[in-house]
Amino acid sequence: MTATLTRLPAADTLRVATSGSVDDGKSTLIGRLLYDTKAILADQLATVERDTARRGGAGMDLALLTDGLTAEREQGITIDVAYRYFATPRRRFILADTPGHEQYTRNMVTGTSHADLAILLVDARQGISPQTKRHAALVGLLRTPHVALAVNKMDLVGFDRAVYERLRAEFLALAAPLGFESVTPIPMSALDGDMVVERGERLGWYEGPTLLQLLETAATTRRSEGRWRYPVQLVSRSRYGERADSRGYLGRVESGSVSVNDEVRVWPSGVAARVAQIVTLDGTLETAGAGRSVSIILDRQVDIARGDLLTHVADAPVVTDAFEARLAWLASSPLDARRAYLIKHGTAVVKAKVLSVEDRLDIHTLQPIPGSAELAANDIGRVRIRTARVLPLDRYADVRATGSFLLIDEATNATVAAGLIEELASHG
Repeated sequence: MTATLTRLPAADTLRVATSGSVDDGKSTLIGRLLYDTKAILADQLATVERDTARRGGAGMDLALLTDGLTAEREQGITIDVAYRYFATPRRRFILADTPGHEQYTRNMVTGTSHADLAILLVDARQGISPQTKRHAALVGLLRTPHVALAVNKMDLVGFDRAVYERLRAEFLALAAPLGFESVTPIPMSALDGDMVVERGERLGWYEGPTLLQLLETAATTRRSEGRWRYPVQLVSRSRYGERADSRGYLGRVESGSVSVNDEVRVWPSGVAARVAQIVTLDGTLETAGAGRSVSIILDRQVDIARGDLLTHVADAPVVTDAFEARLAWLASSPLDARRAYLIKHGTAVVKAKVLSVEDRLDIHTLQPIPGSAELAANDIGRVRIRTARVLPLDRYADVRATGSFLLIDEATNATVAAGLIEELASHG
């Protein structure tokens, strides 16, 4: 449990993900950010001090504030995605400490998928590693708009400006084709706190923002201003106020907003109706925006089931069974086009066939290698897919929620890849 959050509008919440190679200092950085913004309670600090002493250290190992799993503390690495919440007078924050090890790339994808800003850490001594490049490519594919390059452990290179400038130039060249709206390099020492919350006294040659200053001023992704997308999770035949025995279509608004009397359409059937009521556990609403879990009641009986998608009439997705997507392959065994896979898209699950691998990303140059035969663990590649039935789809660049999917091994039920839709083909 963290300190009480400042009461700010939901729009003033910034979602942040951290990533980088193992031992770049991600957990220490988040621990420092929480500690210096006074977001840690006294009993938490006492626990960290005891755990630090138990491990033979002195003072406080701030990484222990986020390395919550027993295995993480024993190994000194991040395995799971650790979420932390804190606030300053200017803004609220949701921080995702994502794993740096290749084995846990899927957790990194999960933690970054809804981020407004990604912090990519680099050890000033080691420079930009293949894993840093992989994470940068994934952050770019996930359309995270803003990136902070945290050149960490500057204390171990004597706060040498030349080291920072070399890594800054190298990363800016690397990031140029990835489509970020902004990239802000920051030299820092997470261990000592320089340029995290306070500026410190040893990086006087750096005139840019501290990490916290950047976080407090970065623009957020306004999902509520996008296209309304509402995957149906459950159909309920309960009584709702004056509309006795009405069907309620339960789910979460993934993007955009909907209001009572809006004309909507059900996909993939294409049937239209009007919104009669929007119901929550706390009563009815006139409008429901992104992130809100509600039950929608229509003005007439419509055949709707779990896996269907509701949108506004004038804002249709593409209903198709064929598309191209960028896959981040997460399984230890490579993609096998002869195997049966399932696609989980929103609340729908359908059989699918990977028709071909069009290219694979060279992790060193971040350029595609055409004609690749397969995708192995942690590879990123472009594939063509056909599904057993049509789905209402968007390009990921247009709508994150309905432009992404998971690929599941039908035999083991294991998630083997995360996919981002790039191109959509007409059905038939």
